[in-house]
Amino acid sequence: MQIRIDDLSGPDIAEFLEEHIRDMKAVSPPESKHALDLEGLRKPEITFWTVWDGNTLVGCGALKELDAKHMEIKSMRVAKDYKQQGIGSMLLQHMLDQAATRGYQRLSLETGSMPFFEPARSLYAKFGFVACAPFASYQEDANSVFMTKAL
Repeated sequence: MQIRIDDLSGPDIAEFLEEHIRDMKAVSPPESKHALDLEGLRKPEITFWTVWDGNTLVGCGALKELDAKHMEIKSMRVAKDYKQQGIGSMLLQHMLDQAATRGYQRLSLETGSMPFFEPARSLYAKFGFVACAPFASYQEDANSVFMTKAL
């Protein structure tokens, strides 16, 4: 497995993210969907990584700078055929290491409260993320769970 910074220009990642957006729309009401599309991810404050198994795209994740000390995890996803193989853990550890190396002190995220998102919430909890209040521009939402971790 190889993790690399991605410029979001290839057809593989466009299709992968479109599937991500479709899944989010299927399980989250429109007002509670916070996943970013390609254009939303192509911002200077966002670093985007992809995970590859040879020539096969198997995962992705991004970090968005909120301020000089705080980053947010965005668009973390593992391909359905690669779930439960440690890819999410590997990618999350990579992003934690990158945030710490860059000098950030906190990493936060928003994920869904529905059963579909339970594996994600469990993964984040396993890495020490704890529930927190909404951060940045998020508002309290019964369909969202907010989590944070000091680095």
